[in-house]
Amino acid sequence: MGIGIYGIGASALNAAQIGLATTEHNIANANTPGYSRQLVETGARLPQLFGSGYVGQGADVVAIKRAYNEFLSGQVMSEQAQASHLDAYYSQIKQIDNLLANPTAGISSALQDFFNAANGVSSLPESVAARQTMLGSAQFLAARFQSLNQRLADANNNVNSQIGLSVANINSLAKQIAALNHGIVMAQNVAAQPPNDLLDKRDQLVALLNQEIKAGVIKQSDGSYNVYIGNGQSLVVGTQSFSLQAVQSLADPSKLEVAYSDAATGSFTRLQQNSLQGGQLGGLIEFRTNTLDGAQNSIGLVAMGVAGLFNAQHQLGQDLTGALGGSFFVQSSPVASASSDNAANGSTAVVSASVADYSALTGSDYSLKYNGAAAGYTLRRLSDNTVTTFASLPQTVDGLAISSTAGGVAGDVFLIRPTVNGSRDFAVAITDPVQIAAAAPIRTGAALTNTGTGKISAGAVNPAPSAADPIHPATDLNLRQPVTIAFSTATSFTVTGTGVPGSPVTVAYTPGADISYNGWTAQITGSPSPGDTFTVGANTGATADSRNALLLAGLQIQNTLSGGVVTFQGAYSQLVSQIGNKTRELDVTSQAQASMVQLTMQEQQSVSGVNLDEEAANLMRYQRAYQAAGKALQVANSLFDLLLSLGE
Repeated sequence: MGIGIYGIGASALNAAQIGLATTEHNIANANTPGYSRQLVETGARLPQLFGSGYVGQGADVVAIKRAYNEFLSGQVMSEQAQASHLDAYYSQIKQIDNLLANPTAGISSALQDFFNAANGVSSLPESVAARQTMLGSAQFLAARFQSLNQRLADANNNVNSQIGLSVANINSLAKQIAALNHGIVMAQNVAAQPPNDLLDKRDQLVALLNQEIKAGVIKQSDGSYNVYIGNGQSLVVGTQSFSLQAVQSLADPSKLEVAYSDAATGSFTRLQQNSLQGGQLGGLIEFRTNTLDGAQNSIGLVAMGVAGLFNAQHQLGQDLTGALGGSFFVQSSPVASASSDNAANGSTAVVSASVADYSALTGSDYSLKYNGAAAGYTLRRLSDNTVTTFASLPQTVDGLAISSTAGGVAGDVFLIRPTVNGSRDFAVAITDPVQIAAAAPIRTGAALTNTGTGKISAGAVNPAPSAADPIHPATDLNLRQPVTIAFSTATSFTVTGTGVPGSPVTVAYTPGADISYNGWTAQITGSPSPGDTFTVGANTGATADSRNALLLAGLQIQNTLSGGVVTFQGAYSQLVSQIGNKTRELDVTSQAQASMVQLTMQEQQSVSGVNLDEEAANLMRYQRAYQAAGKALQVANSLFDLLLSLGE
């Protein structure tokens, strides 16, 4: 019986000692990230049968387990992935919002100053000083556009840098998780007990991984984790980890994309970038795709609209020397490149695009896919996924004239970015204020001998597209050739000087109707008398003529962009408003998500966290149990001594 007492007391002492050690371990790790409170699980030993019944034989420590809830831990990781995603997106877009809304860095004030200067030239067309002011304002506007483009390029470089850092962190975490998988499997094989601290460390690494990218976890029968990202790409499988790599984009070399690396061959496979969601990496990619690229395109749209439409009108004017106007601004061209999400195109076919109508440009990028000779092409507008199909090229869609060389292979994909370089390439094409075409190159007149009430308008130059460049107007070669309109009757007139064989030509007269020859249009109103004549010819010595300057200045208030519904400044204001609204939305959403993370963590910590008050109570409980077990052993020892003394 004494041996039984000793055994029971020893088991009680051992259980209390392990309880004390575990409690002290919990207290020591109360502030350790990812640590789960550990619990001692004891069980009664099998009793021994005596004549009077079964007598207990003490207790054994069955296991030391974590206070762990897999569902709550998974929910915390999911919420953290979303919080990191929103934080990364918000921190980036906030910088763009501050940039665009800043009156000293934005475009609105520079546009206003430029058109104010154009109005100044329309008031004083002969003033070289006014012209110089307009030229200086144009150069300042160009500097603003270029500065904005550089700031956006810097933001893109910053995103590239952070993508590289995030990829490196993901690879490091994957290796550590794989190493812990190995350690956990080995430990469980040795002791058939859960290595709690290793399990906590692995879960903490998975939580850190979810702050970088949303990761799915599947627990295997041997206790190891398989970790997946994106569309199911393996990042960790048992004790093996796989690597990601930041690689240069096929479509845009200025961007880094995430690829799946094959260490054995040194090759890589490009991933669908929109599949990499959650975490900081997902937030960076979404910011670049949905905000940064859109902002660059929208600013480029304004820049290309200003340059293209201002040039078109400027080329219809005449400068101080009497020469026809040239390009006032340097214009950008759309960019088209071979693009595929996973691999390069299978052919060397080249797609090109040019602007056919500035007012029809949308500011969106486009994906053009060649489906084969029989199936034709599919054009997808990436801003809203609107799809247009056609059998062959060239085609004109959304103001873009799209063409392709022969030799395409089915499956070839091309990325068309119509306005991406609009602000980068925006510059002033002239340096001499004399070259500003403020005047109109034609002048109309009526003979002093006319006796009727007919009056002729000032006339306007007709933009005539050239075959080589359909968007840029070219004036008629006969524009300034003298034309005479002579009324033979009150309802008809003859025209000479048009270069048309068989002149003069007799034409029926309708008051106020357009009369167009040699690239100009005018109207005659009233009631001309037979014998009355009107002339249209070159505008010589017209230093005080401001007709074209008025038209140039008037472009400011015309709805010329986005399908003819907004002005230049209106289009820029829309961008500022969109970015501002998205920034505020992300600010509120990220704060709400942070609160959600805290609430979820509190719920998870209520199960797994260390409560120091509770652990202090456990210390006292196990201390008393240890003291009681020691007392029991002391009693057992006394009884044994008593038995020995009876034999003397």
